[in-house]
Amino acid sequence: MLIRTLGKLECTKVLAENRLGHLACAREGRPYVVPIYFGYEGNCLYAFSMPGKKIEWMRASPVVSVLVEERGRGREWKSVIVDGNYEELPDRFQRNRAWALLSKYYDWWEPGAFKPVTPLMADHSDHVFFRILIDQLSGREAKETDLLP
Repeated sequence: MLIRTLGKLECTKVLAENRLGHLACAREGRPYVVPIYFGYEGNCLYAFSMPGKKIEWMRASPVVSVLVEERGRGREWKSVIVDGNYEELPDRFQRNRAWALLSKYYDWWEPGAFKPVTPLMADHSDHVFFRILIDQLSGREAKETDLLP
């Protein structure tokens, strides 16, 4: 098995070719990790959620990370870590751009719209479109090696 570091272009290719990531945020020294669907464009990951714990935590502490993984043949894999900052998209143009990126897939609103318990209608909250402004990208890849000549 050979492990190597991915270059920036290779990392961005992984982001462009995938849409499921694991978002990590923290509040008061406690970590929280959840799956998100995202769209990648420019230097940002775009996503959607209903208000809840992750939105509350990111509003309180906007520094976040996202892990994106890609499985290969056998034991091969690639992983990219995005370090960045959470930013809500209140502007209609920005929200429409995020929607256009995400809505290319029929289930774009999952898992951000699902909650463990269905809220009462009186508790209805607006949905949140947001982006992660990328500060740093890093990635690794594992490849099977043939030790025989």
